[in-house]
Amino acid sequence: MGEIPLYVSLTFIAVVIATFGFLVYAARVASPGEKDFSPTVIGTYIIVLLFVTALLSYNGYYLNFNERPPRLIISILVVVASIVVIFSTKAGRSYVQKMPLTTLTYIHIIRVPVEIVLWWLYKEGQVGVLLTFEGINYDIVSGITAPFAGLFLVGMRSKSKFGALAWNVIALGLLVSIVYHAVLSTPYPFQKFGFEQPNVAVFHFPYIWLPTFVVPAVLFCHIASIYKLITSKDEEEVYE
Repeated sequence: MGEIPLYVSLTFIAVVIATFGFLVYAARVASPGEKDFSPTVIGTYIIVLLFVTALLSYNGYYLNFNERPPRLIISILVVVASIVVIFSTKAGRSYVQKMPLTTLTYIHIIRVPVEIVLWWLYKEGQVGVLLTFEGINYDIVSGITAPFAGLFLVGMRSKSKFGALAWNVIALGLLVSIVYHAVLSTPYPFQKFGFEQPNVAVFHFPYIWLPTFVVPAVLFCHIASIYKLITSKDEEEVYE
């Protein structure tokens, strides 16, 4: 991997720290009891995840593109499995219900600096233009509109259950679209896009944290928000 300007890596690390903070805060709100160690467990899990994936990427573990199944995909699936476990258990779903919808909405602001980082990486020849807002990546719209969704759809200014649900579904669609194109732009045998410049940044530190932590975190928050909006019958319960 070529030499990337330090400000690019520092900006992305700041995004990771902010994402971690949002999630731990949501966990703390959902665990008001002094003897509830859920936030500590969640925080520890994330830290271990970040450490292990960083160590593996630093040692070039993810650079074997001919391995079956792809090593990066395995790491991503492990994290996705954690999300599946949460929503497949009654205790997990109950815990999600207690998370503040505002926090689950405001976290999407991080998608603005993420898109800026991707654009910088494109300029450095580490991702293709397809994965930036100059290409077909419109995910930055989710980040730009997140403060307005937080204020006027789920916040103190006003609330709209339908509007919040619609915003989450649209933003989730944008996320799925860019993930689809990002996966098929990697230099694996099944690559379909970005042959002029494959998506190689995500195999290196610290950008390995984009597919293994930041994207799953954003995915979780969308699913959690949609779940709360659909299943909560009590108006106060939805927005707490």
